[in-house]
Amino acid sequence: MNANPTPLAIYVRIGRTYLRWAPFLLLLAAIVFVPVGLIHALTVSAEIGSFDVDGMGELLAAGAALLALVVTGLLGEVFYTGAVAVSLTHAHDDEPPSLREIARTVDYGRLIAIDLIYGAAVAVGLLLFVAPGIAAFVLLALAAPVVEIEHRSVRDALVRSVRLIRGKFWTVLAVLLPIEIVGDGVTNLATALAHDLLGETLLSRWLADVLSNLAFTPFYAMAAVLLTVELIWRREGRGPRLHSEPIR
Repeated sequence: MNANPTPLAIYVRIGRTYLRWAPFLLLLAAIVFVPVGLIHALTVSAEIGSFDVDGMGELLAAGAALLALVVTGLLGEVFYTGAVAVSLTHAHDDEPPSLREIARTVDYGRLIAIDLIYGAAVAVGLLLFVAPGIAAFVLLALAAPVVEIEHRSVRDALVRSVRLIRGKFWTVLAVLLPIEIVGDGVTNLATALAHDLLGETLLSRWLADVLSNLAFTPFYAMAAVLLTVELIWRREGRGPRLHSEPIR
């Protein structure tokens, strides 16, 4: 393991690993993001800004809208990352687990809890002058892989993520934030195209959300898992290893 991974080295590993695992990653993404995309589309479709308010009420409504959109936007992304961590690091007789084994192994409760806590922390942080939101986005980013790789509780996973990233904040930021920004850009583009083709409908928002997640979330998840593995090795001198071959 590289004890001091650079963003460029991590991006190269993301690309290589993704090419080997692409069919499985896309299948898993479809399973996760078809239902989650519907939840996000319903949230976006809710006319939060239509309330007849002004002054402080308008500010609170805007804050509530941002909180809802960020939480639902991250909903599924964290859960998917945990499932990818199981796929890439858990083995039985030196073979990757099957999709059925992954479904049985994933700690649904803890991943959903982290999903919601992470999304809320980022949203609230963004409301507090942006920088705290970016800090939360980076420092808590590895909690989902930690839950599945090290079988930690929700609280321990969040604390472990912060400790792993300590001293490597800018590296993690340089890897994850561009993927998130590009993914958001693609989502906006896909939404605009879907609206042009299907109009301002729930279906168009749902389709755009699912397609953009299929395109970019596997890269985010792969990056988070690779960073987790690398930083565990850097801190402990030992740790999990990634499978070189995908699920068959």
